[in-house]
Amino acid sequence: GLVPGLLNLGNTCFMNSLLQGLSSCPSFIKWLEEFTAQYKTDQNESAEHQYLSLTLLHLLRALSCQEGTEDDVLDASCLLEVLRMYRWQISSFEEQDAHELFHVLTSSLEDERDRKPRVTHLFDVHSLEQPEITQKQISCRTRGSLPPVSNHWKSQHPFHGRLTSNMVCKHCEHQSPVRYDTFDSLSLSIPAAVWGRPMTLDHCLHHFISSESVKDVVCDNCTKIQAEGTRNGQSIENQRTTFVKQLKLGKLPQCLCIHLQRLSWSNQGTPLKRHEHVQFNEFLIMDIYKYRIPVHKSSQNELHQKHSEETTPGTKDGIAVKPSDAEQPSGTKPLFMNGACTSSFLMSSGTFSLAAFPECSSPVYLYRLMAVVVHHGDMHSGHFVTYRRSPPPPKSPLSVSSQWLWISDDTVRKASLQEVLSSSAYLLFYERVHSRVQHQSLELRAEQ
Repeated sequence: GLVPGLLNLGNTCFMNSLLQGLSSCPSFIKWLEEFTAQYKTDQNESAEHQYLSLTLLHLLRALSCQEGTEDDVLDASCLLEVLRMYRWQISSFEEQDAHELFHVLTSSLEDERDRKPRVTHLFDVHSLEQPEITQKQISCRTRGSLPPVSNHWKSQHPFHGRLTSNMVCKHCEHQSPVRYDTFDSLSLSIPAAVWGRPMTLDHCLHHFISSESVKDVVCDNCTKIQAEGTRNGQSIENQRTTFVKQLKLGKLPQCLCIHLQRLSWSNQGTPLKRHEHVQFNEFLIMDIYKYRIPVHKSSQNELHQKHSEETTPGTKDGIAVKPSDAEQPSGTKPLFMNGACTSSFLMSSGTFSLAAFPECSSPVYLYRLMAVVVHHGDMHSGHFVTYRRSPPPPKSPLSVSSQWLWISDDTVRKASLQEVLSSSAYLLFYERVHSRVQHQSLELRAEQ
């Protein structure tokens, strides 16, 4: 039930811990397999050393016991070599950060994907200007064959998500267009602790999406209203008001990486590390952090009436919910605090039991913990270790193992879930799981 360790090449615990964490995310490995499918036709034996995706796939498959290897300790120096080809100069003898390397890997994979041309050929403009056939029968022609464009080149990696930024004027309540920004990890600051109250992952997430006031912002709507109330010919200055800004999650990824910011600064300006424990759990519910398109009051009753005709009362998309759960304010206490769910709520098939949560309205965006990266030490020196799940047995590759492992470079031992949840996490790797109703819905869509 153990996995291979990784050789420390100097100070490469940052890389070893990240690779062990990524190797416990099956969706990411599956995406790499689809992403690198077109390289199989490449007859060049050195192709693996040219592409980051192939090098990363080979390492992750070996660490997840999907490739036969007799070595108890693997050498991941090939990853640093291929990153240098991508113009990343990462020294293995200096202190590095696992979260920064995660960004290097995701951004390099995106660059590799974008290097493949989306549009293979331009139309032959000359033949269109002087066609050899009549206009009614004209067709587009190219010189040479059209190579097929694979779909996996267009697909984003499973850590890709989108943030929404919402701005509302306090004076006229005018809402600016929603802005979308991409992310590959959620970097959460740890709010100030309240005495006698444990810090949870929910507190960090609520702090991340909490609204903030932005002063002295030009409001086009207030300026327009002011212009309508003045005489013609008078110059109108841009009206500046205070806006309320709030972040939400517009698109949640299949694999969710959460980075807990443990860097802080003292009053003298020196960097400090925050060592406090942030409570997290094996399961994470993200429904209340998901952005929902606002519905106008005039059309809300019509939408509710139409929705009640399509589904039974007290349901949402066929899943039972409470009426108050539809639009829950971000500042209110969630019905389900992340940190109270255990593995006993999972069915034997690995799917999520809807009946296990009568009080939390059957979550749609449910995530299962796959790995935890922990940093020991201070801001100047330290060591990265990883807690990760043991790979599933070969006979049932789709199952999820309940056995946890503690890995420090080339040292691997078994660990308990309680030990994992008691650690001071730096990086958390979650993977989305679907309920039975969602599985049935996906199967129904596939049949249609």
